[in-house]
Amino acid sequence: MDAALNRMVSEELVVQIDLSSWIQEFFKVSPNNKRVAYAAGAGKRIFVVVDAKAGEQYDGIGEGDPTFSPDSKRVAYTAGTADKCFVVVDEEEGRKCDAIGEGTPIFSPDSKHLAYSAQVGDKWLVIVDGQEGEIYDGIGEGDPVFSPDSKHMAYAAGLGSKSFVVMDGETGKEYDGIGKLTPVFSPDSKRIAYTAQMADKWLIIVDSEEGNQYDSIGGGALVFSPDSKRLAYPAQVGDKWFVVVDGEEENQYDSIGEGTPIFSLDSKRVAYVAQIGDKQFVVVDGKEEKQYDSIGEDTPIFSPDNSKLAYVAQLGDKQFVVVDGKEEEKYDSIGEGTLAFSPDSKRMFYAAGIGDRLAMIVDGEMQKHYDVIRNPIFSPDSRRVAYAAGVGNRRLAVVDGEEGRLYDNVGDGFLVFSPDSEHFAHVAGASRRMFVVVDGQPGWQYNHVITHRGISVIFDSPNSFHYLARRQDGFYLVTEQMK
Repeated sequence: MDAALNRMVSEELVVQIDLSSWIQEFFKVSPNNKRVAYAAGAGKRIFVVVDAKAGEQYDGIGEGDPTFSPDSKRVAYTAGTADKCFVVVDEEEGRKCDAIGEGTPIFSPDSKHLAYSAQVGDKWLVIVDGQEGEIYDGIGEGDPVFSPDSKHMAYAAGLGSKSFVVMDGETGKEYDGIGKLTPVFSPDSKRIAYTAQMADKWLIIVDSEEGNQYDSIGGGALVFSPDSKRLAYPAQVGDKWFVVVDGEEENQYDSIGEGTPIFSLDSKRVAYVAQIGDKQFVVVDGKEEKQYDSIGEDTPIFSPDNSKLAYVAQLGDKQFVVVDGKEEEKYDSIGEGTLAFSPDSKRMFYAAGIGDRLAMIVDGEMQKHYDVIRNPIFSPDSRRVAYAAGVGNRRLAVVDGEEGRLYDNVGDGFLVFSPDSEHFAHVAGASRRMFVVVDGQPGWQYNHVITHRGISVIFDSPNSFHYLARRQDGFYLVTEQMK
């Protein structure tokens, strides 16, 4: 720990909130962790405040709103009067509608466009940047979707008994149904795929080309490879399931594991979990590995350099990690979601359970036992390891095997290294106060340090970072420079 660390702190008041009127479940933080938006009540009315600016009063605000754009510059939400609802974006009200589609409005990845589905009477349409599309009997749940490059938009729609996909305003072929969670764009935005129903059969349509028909298709596992050239998905014929990779059917099994298949980062390898009877196993590159009683959730995983495959397996009452077919030491349990490779693929860790205690296994070496272990991370340069641990009802951070100070909590496990891996920061709490700890040194105290999507502290450079914090009724943007 660096005892001479000098932290220069500056605060900027973002907003002062009337805590008696704000509605906490509507409190949102921008992706850059610098802005806030929330809803507040005024009698029977409700309004949205963005930073310190209050919007118009309405009868209601949509669930899950308000929403920031990815670049944090724009804000949208659904609002309602007694009998109508509409989308408000950048303080401007959109068309009055009877309903706004669930999961919308959505911003495009480049933040330049806003889209949502809307009901007018008994009809539905998609509205993009205030421009109304064609009218249909229905719009697919969760649609529309933007391509990663924001240049394309697609959604499923229905007229009468037929359904189809609309992409960039062009209507595709009609089918008896379009599968949930589709369409999906490829990572390079050049391809689109979706599942469709013809009578009692299902098929995949990729770039307008129809695939084989099956009894069922696992639409949620319709996966493009990172290079966008390949596609894999599970399909069913009769009582058997199999994975289709690049149009080729692999071996049949009783089931395919949820969340699989997966591609390696170089797109050359494919892995998934399969089941025969009461046994599960991993299939990688078409080859079946050893059968076990079960395979752990969120596994298998490929290493970043694509050379290794690891997963959690169980035999009897013991769990263990398997790497490239080789079984590691057996334990009472393996911590869910803790198995990970380092960024350079040379190292690996996971949390192992021995009785009612947990210990990190780092490069095959067992570290100290704790009551709780959360959120282990590697540093960007792969040299360092950190995690939150618990002793009784107290929490601490462990960095490179060294224990930090005990606190009432350690940021619910939110930990971060600086980009150069030299500094380590986490949120901690003691005596009903919260603060950011850097290299073991606590910072200024607040009522609360805000966490958004698992992030509390954002490094802006190797020696500077920022976070949002609340002191009494004021929310502050806190910036720190380390010397």
